[in-house]
Amino acid sequence: MIVRLLVQVATGPENPTRAALGLLVARTAAEEGHEVRVFLAGDGVQLARPETAAATQGIGSGSVAEHWQALADAGVPVFLSGLSSKARGIGAETRAGVELAQPAKLVELAAWADSALVY
Repeated sequence: MIVRLLVQVATGPENPTRAALGLLVARTAAEEGHEVRVFLAGDGVQLARPETAAATQGIGSGSVAEHWQALADAGVPVFLSGLSSKARGIGAETRAGVELAQPAKLVELAAWADSALVY
């Protein structure tokens, strides 16, 4: 059974295990053939910086950079909170393939999803 899954990551590099776990779950779901969308908010938007992703390694939850690459390879749409990004100096050019989004997009994704997970 294919499900539509929203994974929201609001945890950033201050808690690398939790941040990486959110992306690992999204990656795993995509690899299993589920429809996945990722929304990064709060400190989670910092994971969009390639240098931050490369330096963020969870204990038992893997490398954020490797999860980013797997999500990109799987064509998983990734949205960054526009408000959180602006507050942290992050723009859409920070990482290819991401889209800055307003809170209404998160509401839309939550309504679209069969299940939503928050990390």
